[in-house]
Amino acid sequence: MQKLLEKLPESLVQFLKFGIVGAINTVLSYGINNGCYYVFHMHEQISNFIAFVITVFISFVLNSKFVFDKDTQEKQPWYKALAKVYASYALTELVLMGVLLYIQERIFGIPHFVATLVNLCVTVPLNFILNKFWAYKDK
Repeated sequence: MQKLLEKLPESLVQFLKFGIVGAINTVLSYGINNGCYYVFHMHEQISNFIAFVITVFISFVLNSKFVFDKDTQEKQPWYKALAKVYASYALTELVLMGVLLYIQERIFGIPHFVATLVNLCVTVPLNFILNKFWAYKDK
């Protein structure tokens, strides 16, 4: 498997690794969001926020080590990268997801579990672009 990955372009390998991390976080986010909503009867926006805080941190840790790992000399300080990661995910997961949830659930009556799944299909690709070209960009 390692030899196969070495033959692929670096950007494609990054995208595949980001996809693995994204799949883990998508499942976690979906579970946390719907658990908070259905089990603990929290408001959909609060459920979304709790899932956001937890999974963005997990994403940062995994992506820093597994996907966008650079030589120490090239890296920006971890706290700067973490702030950028939270900012990029805030745009997609809180703002965009929040607006979409409101429209889908309050206006169109789409069930929460369907709306969150559809929205994750939209926000995950946007997160890759923001992470690759901004959050983890070298100094």
